[in-house]
Amino acid sequence: MPSYTVTVATGSQWFAGTDDYVYLSLEGTAGCSERHLLDKPFYNDFERGAVDSYDVTVEEDLGEIQLIKIEKRKYWYQDDWYLKYITVKTPMGDYLEFPCYRWITDEKEIVLRDGRAKLSRDDKTHILKQHRRKELESRQKMYRWKEWHPGFPLSIDALSHRDLPRDIQFDNEKGIDFILNYSKAMENLYINRFMHMFQSSWSDFADFERIFVRISNTISEYVMQHWKEDFMFGYQFLNGCNPVLIRRCTEIPKKLPVTTDMVECSLERNLTLEEEVKQGNIFIVDYELLDGVDANKTDPCTIQYLTAPICLLYKNLENKIVPIAIQLLVPHMRFTIAINTKAREQLICECGLFDKANATGGGGHVQMVQKAMKDLTYSSLCFPEEMKAKGMDSKEDIPYYYYRDDGIKVWEAIKSFAEDVIHIYYESDEIVCEDVELQAFVKDIYVYGMRGVKASGFPKMIRTREKLSEYLTVIIFTTSAQHAAVNFGQYDWCSWIPNAPPTMRCPPPTEKGTVTIEQIVESLPDRGRSCWHLGAVWALSQFQENELFLGMYPDEHFVEKPVKEAMAKFRKNLDEIVSGITERNKNKKLPYYYLSPDRIPNSVAV
Repeated sequence: MPSYTVTVATGSQWFAGTDDYVYLSLEGTAGCSERHLLDKPFYNDFERGAVDSYDVTVEEDLGEIQLIKIEKRKYWYQDDWYLKYITVKTPMGDYLEFPCYRWITDEKEIVLRDGRAKLSRDDKTHILKQHRRKELESRQKMYRWKEWHPGFPLSIDALSHRDLPRDIQFDNEKGIDFILNYSKAMENLYINRFMHMFQSSWSDFADFERIFVRISNTISEYVMQHWKEDFMFGYQFLNGCNPVLIRRCTEIPKKLPVTTDMVECSLERNLTLEEEVKQGNIFIVDYELLDGVDANKTDPCTIQYLTAPICLLYKNLENKIVPIAIQLLVPHMRFTIAINTKAREQLICECGLFDKANATGGGGHVQMVQKAMKDLTYSSLCFPEEMKAKGMDSKEDIPYYYYRDDGIKVWEAIKSFAEDVIHIYYESDEIVCEDVELQAFVKDIYVYGMRGVKASGFPKMIRTREKLSEYLTVIIFTTSAQHAAVNFGQYDWCSWIPNAPPTMRCPPPTEKGTVTIEQIVESLPDRGRSCWHLGAVWALSQFQENELFLGMYPDEHFVEKPVKEAMAKFRKNLDEIVSGITERNKNKKLPYYYLSPDRIPNSVAV
């Protein structure tokens, strides 16, 4: 009688193993096997990290194995099991791999197909066509859209992290609990004694410095020492934690009534302001998004203020970007769904942690997202295109824009990887057009993610392999590199609170040159809000405990050799970028490493 050797690998996560009854059956082109008991309670198989092998004997040859069915039946209590993969050695000596990499919960049966990636058009047998249909139906029921707040992109239908499908939850929910992490952060930073001291002002900058000495690092300490300098102010718009707003100014906006007389002391080329604009030496940062957003009113004892500033910057003869005029206007997808759900549950919800320290808390942040959604476009997510649209693409004109330089290299590496993989499975543009699952995915994002806004420029259909490569690059780059660039520098640049205060307790000045140091200190956040802010930027700047960085794919969903070769090439390209960035940063007082691939997580997970 034919015999198959089945090897089962259990995950290494805590509680990944199981003591339940586990059954397996094989389905081939010539028939199905009976249900075989692989494990039962107290057999000590399927423990955490274990790889167990079994011989499965069948009455008759099953033909080419199409599917594997795994069934788990509860013994005593609910016992989830994380199955990594199954391999099958056939009687002919061939090996088949069946990736799983998911949790089997309750008393469920899951059906696996082998790891060779197939388009829907490649499914020739009724067995595989039926399996694909059932799998899609199951996922459509499990992953449903829901509106969390009017004007927001639709999100998953889940009120809390625990409501999410088990496969996309964090391995350890406590590890990403915002409340616990903030408290832990403030304890680690030795500032927990201040966390409840709302309405208690700091005495002066030295008072800030006394707590800051305990928590400084290379960049944050440099920021503390140089935050008042023009160069430092301008440098942050290039390489700080918000390097995305600066653009070349082609015309002074009417809402900024600045003249040559006002700024001529800062201009170094004996030109008028208008002539400097024409020569491309003037840049602008406009926080128009904040205009009209309500300031935080959650604490009736503290009035908070929010401005929508506009800043003109000037490229001086040393090629440094410095401010010349500031106007204040008053009044890849691992854990991404899980972290967004956690944020809606604890961070940006009503009475959430965002309300404790930020001027946009108490609903202002909701207004801000609603406004931002109206301006979000597909082209703005195409990194090289966005750099060019802002007039920030020239390395000769703007030599110290490391965010741009490193971002372009990472973008190109990701795009090359996407192209390599796409050309393995899509032989022509026609096959792209005919892929109904792909087209449904693209349309779903346009209709529900972007709310069907035509002006967004998001495609409703993808017709070429080139466009598909770009589309996937946008997804991977945005959820990995772009997030890393604006997230992991928060502690470096925002922990010295006078440099980046999260809120103001006094209205902005209405006249130039009238503000005193005492007034500045009084307008800064009180002790309590300062500590919540410090805890936030520290917690949000930490990597996950088991972080997977760009190019790391330990879960082998693809088994084909060409894809593995494409992954190896991708990692090689990323390693070269890392080496270049490491060499550039040597001996720099302000190293820029946020877009070094070895510091870019594969997905948004914090």
